[in-house]
Amino acid sequence: MIDLRSDTVTRPSAAMRAAMVDAPVGDDVMGDDPTVQRLQAQVAARAGKEAALYFPSGTQSNLAAIMAHCGRGDEYLVGQLAHTYKYEGGGAAVLGSVQPQPIEHAADGSLPLDKLRAAIKPKGDPHFAHTRLLALENTFHGQVIPQAYLEEAAAFARGQGLAVHLDGARVFNAAVASGLDVAEVCRPFDSVSICFSKGLGAPVGSVLAGSRDVIAAATRWRKVLGGGMRQAGMLAAACLHALDHHVERLAEDHANAERLAEGLRQVGQVKVLRQSTNMVFIDVPGQHCEALTAYARSRGVLMMAAYGGPTRLVTHMDVSREDIDTVIAAVKSYFANA
Repeated sequence: MIDLRSDTVTRPSAAMRAAMVDAPVGDDVMGDDPTVQRLQAQVAARAGKEAALYFPSGTQSNLAAIMAHCGRGDEYLVGQLAHTYKYEGGGAAVLGSVQPQPIEHAADGSLPLDKLRAAIKPKGDPHFAHTRLLALENTFHGQVIPQAYLEEAAAFARGQGLAVHLDGARVFNAAVASGLDVAEVCRPFDSVSICFSKGLGAPVGSVLAGSRDVIAAATRWRKVLGGGMRQAGMLAAACLHALDHHVERLAEDHANAERLAEGLRQVGQVKVLRQSTNMVFIDVPGQHCEALTAYARSRGVLMMAAYGGPTRLVTHMDVSREDIDTVIAAVKSYFANA
């Protein structure tokens, strides 16, 4: 099946599986798994940070970072549609007792500084939660957030006494698309969560990078949150393989997404809303969503046409250029006979 539902659906390659089988391991909770240590050191170096910590998931990595920066009764500023606010189960509030303060996004996915300024609570006033952190996301719904904005927003936040965290689940996509080194993209932030189980193709895992103090605090919260794993080197080996072999090839995913968008623009009933990095967002007439999804599946294509909202199609390492042509042909065929 050609699966466009997400870039989380990738399966480890034969070479990645071999690396996992051959990985030297230890007990990571005790700090002696050599493969995990090597992954953490490499990610810290590539992100330009002092230290890093391996997590089972990006949700847990983001949560541990928020809890490392904020205490009970504090708040963090975050986008209204950001993953850490909308799609991670309310973990900061439920498990961290940290209040999110959502901010409406600008069209490019950024959070306007005037809106951030207005949301910061007065210091010392017992009526309010204490604003401690600004959390940004890059890429955001596939969009690369402009580096100039990231620099400006981070400087603004620090001027207000706030720490700055990046949900960089797809930060390597941002780096490849912008032509910047990933360390440059990560530089404005006190902590960065990087996911390996999306476009980089590993089966499991995210890494949080930051200062030694932030990582020390996050290590404790990882244990509290149940994220301490034992012979985790078998999983970390997949991430190391991805670092060595799957970063530069993200450009292929971006090119395939662009080809997909171009092809779907030829279908009159489909409106291509935008294409950024490895994501294409389209609008499908509501009466066709269910039928198109079923028809596409019958042609070997997994997608979820959304009623009442944009449909997201995501390219990844398991989707080839030829697969893209198959998808375009299937959509064209459906509407030709609808």
